[in-house]
Amino acid sequence: MTDGRTTGTARAFELLEPLVQAATVRVHAPPGGYDTSGSHRTGPTWGSGFFIAPGWVLTCAHVVGEGGAAVRLTGREVGITFHSGRPRHGGPGAQGAVTGTVTGRVECVLPERLEERRPGRHALWDLPDLALIRVLAPVSHTCVWLTDRSRPRFDEVAYFGCTEDLGTPEITGRTTRLRGTAGNGAAIRLADDDEIDPGMSGGPVVDLARGEVVGVVKARRHTGGGGLAVSVVQLRTLPMAARGQVGLYRRIMQAHDLYHYDQHLSDLDNRRTWTDVHGELPPQERDPYGGRGRLTPGERTTLYGLLAELPPPSSSEAVRALVEAVRGEEPDPQPPAPLSWRDGLGLLHDPPGGTGEAAAMLRYATDVSVAEYREPPTPGADEELWDWVRATAERLWRPLRRELGERHERGLAERERRRRASAGRAAGGPAPRAGGLPPGTSVLLEVWAHGWEHLYDWRVSVLAGPAHPGRLTPVDSGVRATVAGLPERLRAPLAEAFRRCDTHDAAALLEVAVAPELFGLAVEDWVVAGGVPLGVQRPVVLRHPGGRSTAPAPGVDPGGPDIPAAGPQAHPADHETGRAAARWARVQAGPLQDERADCAGGRPRAPSAEWLSGLPDTTVPVHCRAADQEPTLGSLHAVRDAGYGVAVTRRPPPDPRVSCAPFHRGLREELADAGRAEVLPVRLQTLRGRAYGADPDAYWAAGAGLVWEDPARPLPDVEPLHGDL
Repeated sequence: MTDGRTTGTARAFELLEPLVQAATVRVHAPPGGYDTSGSHRTGPTWGSGFFIAPGWVLTCAHVVGEGGAAVRLTGREVGITFHSGRPRHGGPGAQGAVTGTVTGRVECVLPERLEERRPGRHALWDLPDLALIRVLAPVSHTCVWLTDRSRPRFDEVAYFGCTEDLGTPEITGRTTRLRGTAGNGAAIRLADDDEIDPGMSGGPVVDLARGEVVGVVKARRHTGGGGLAVSVVQLRTLPMAARGQVGLYRRIMQAHDLYHYDQHLSDLDNRRTWTDVHGELPPQERDPYGGRGRLTPGERTTLYGLLAELPPPSSSEAVRALVEAVRGEEPDPQPPAPLSWRDGLGLLHDPPGGTGEAAAMLRYATDVSVAEYREPPTPGADEELWDWVRATAERLWRPLRRELGERHERGLAERERRRRASAGRAAGGPAPRAGGLPPGTSVLLEVWAHGWEHLYDWRVSVLAGPAHPGRLTPVDSGVRATVAGLPERLRAPLAEAFRRCDTHDAAALLEVAVAPELFGLAVEDWVVAGGVPLGVQRPVVLRHPGGRSTAPAPGVDPGGPDIPAAGPQAHPADHETGRAAARWARVQAGPLQDERADCAGGRPRAPSAEWLSGLPDTTVPVHCRAADQEPTLGSLHAVRDAGYGVAVTRRPPPDPRVSCAPFHRGLREELADAGRAEVLPVRLQTLRGRAYGADPDAYWAAGAGLVWEDPARPLPDVEPLHGDL
């Protein structure tokens, strides 16, 4: 222990050290042949790791990349040396436990781009620098308790890892303090109270006051003690699951919570569990929620276990909505999105307004017990959760039980109403029209030109959609990015926004709001996660920036037959607003017809306002030329001013001699087959997927973009502040 620690900290370390040591492992080269556990042929230590769920080890990506600059990280086999069994009550750590070595396989690394680009030797790896290892044999081991808090508290902590101070590898622990965050909260700064030895990378960082793992040791300072750890909350950035599947993060956290729940309920031995130790930790000074204001450790473990028995939430936004209903305010949008019911509990620590933490968590659990799950729960699982909530509420404050009972009844009635309405629509009402966009939240990407420079400011947000028109939740923003640098700058913010909006059934819509001259941005070709372009993973549409254009469309040399240039005789804005709503409603129902707006027989032309106004409302204006050049730029303005909410644009191929006829021919067939506009965003996604899969019949759609001005999804009118010019 480091000198100067408080008595409470010393006692917490004494209680937690055996549990953490028993779950911490040594990572090295995979064992060869039939090496026994006592063999020294496993080679030098690469780093440390720790069990977070049965069969799963968390460590740093740079640890599993040791000595493998030329090999792929995901799928690489590594060696794991661990302690079998749990520390005995009153025993010194894992003393008496069997040490074993097993092979593990790296299942994924974060960030995914580490597979493409890794730093040089002795350089810091990109955050979050995490790796998940699956153990390839059934073994008996213990698991740590992971925090559910989105942000760490800057208190005293202990960090553990493999050292060779006495000539042989062993797991040791030392204490220090947290001094702040880095990397937008992805990393935690460790104070310089003690040295971090090289083999400790990948080991756990434990909050001593609360008895929970908050970080993973990443790096030490070259000049002395202290260093960086990665927040375990970054596990939420694990790749999202394919549609209809349970993601890796949710699977692991479910296994984590059920492990501790089972250990808490088991009476097969008298060895300490994490829940036992949580109950023995010294009380926190000046804790406003101490005593009856917080759940007991046993109640908390039970609640997490009961939540883990339920199907996962349908989306991150479903969790945030329940948290907001309990807190009375929107939860902090900055940490990685909550993906599990457990993550929602983590947003309810220290609630505002003097509300007791335990009461807030019980209200949340009540709402979860009557929530709409993405699949039917195990029979009785939701009732078991409610029974536990009601019994626990009586211990806290008996009137709370009545309040929660009324909340539960309202939730049941609302759930039944939604189910009856859904059944009624299926039985007697109009059948739901398949192939349209999901009705929930969408991701909004806004990009603005930075003055006269070839630089751009940007903002990524969550747009609430029809349920809360105009409601915007910022995710991240930035200034002064080049066009070439936008994909890399936006990779992490877009990934976070997608985690918040994607549901079990559908990938969220990406709306790209830019000036028409930027409609040529190849956003659908950017790769954010999974190595697959955005336009293949999800629907991507273009939007004009918030607020309607009042400037007349620029006059252009027509260059085509009998269509005069657009001039200043545009319709008044209020009239066009009504006309736009009518056009939108009619084009959604179809049948669709295409009309070339900037081209006639391969020659450029510009439409006039009169000509555009006279077209049928089910017309989809089509552009095949560069959006940042005339006549297309003027045509895009004119089409919008004429009230067309659905239009098509395209980045022309690099070779100007390539005819646009195949594009127009293919699009005409696609529109006729679609029949109605409401399915176009998803159909264009399908076309991009076919082209990505090397289907030559879909190559004509390369560079196509869909302008989609949905009046139910209004955009904000205010641009973000520009950076210094």
